[in-house]
Amino acid sequence: MGKQLVISVMSKDRPGIIADIATVIYDLGGDLADLNQSVLGGYFTMLLIAEFEKNITPADLFSGFSNIESETKIEANIKEMEVKLEVEKKLLPRETFIVTVQGDNRKGLVKAMGDFFYGNNINVLDLATTREDDKYTMIFQVDLTSVPSMEAFRDNLNSLADQEKLNLVIQHNDIFMATNEVGTQLEILKSD
Repeated sequence: MGKQLVISVMSKDRPGIIADIATVIYDLGGDLADLNQSVLGGYFTMLLIAEFEKNITPADLFSGFSNIESETKIEANIKEMEVKLEVEKKLLPRETFIVTVQGDNRKGLVKAMGDFFYGNNINVLDLATTREDDKYTMIFQVDLTSVPSMEAFRDNLNSLADQEKLNLVIQHNDIFMATNEVGTQLEILKSD
């Protein structure tokens, strides 16, 4: 394969949209390397990385998406990766942590956390949020490489949690991944 493209897709949700997108990529000789998809407020969103031969261009993908027969229009943004996915995945910082935050829903919660991380020169690598009833949950994957003192960082984070009335848990990414994998495996075993 010659190049990897990052493709961001959005459309009003409907059955068959994943098949349509995958067909366009397949028809252009693409190989899906990584994919993240969600439906938010009735809108389908997908971020994926696919490998293509060098002669395939973003225009080819735009053309393929526009030729999908559907009442819903697919909007896309496409960029060529500067660093190969395999290399990028190996570059996960050693001091990667997961910060899970939950509190009563109100405006400004994501901003408060974003301001905190920015003010402490911390890069957010990934973020997932959800609101259920009146509870808002945020899961941040953050790079704490630039944090000079974990103790001071934890104190500052706990102060923010107290100030914003948030429940907060921080753990190393490796521990988070291991415990979630074990939990997933136990759930699979229980259902068998």
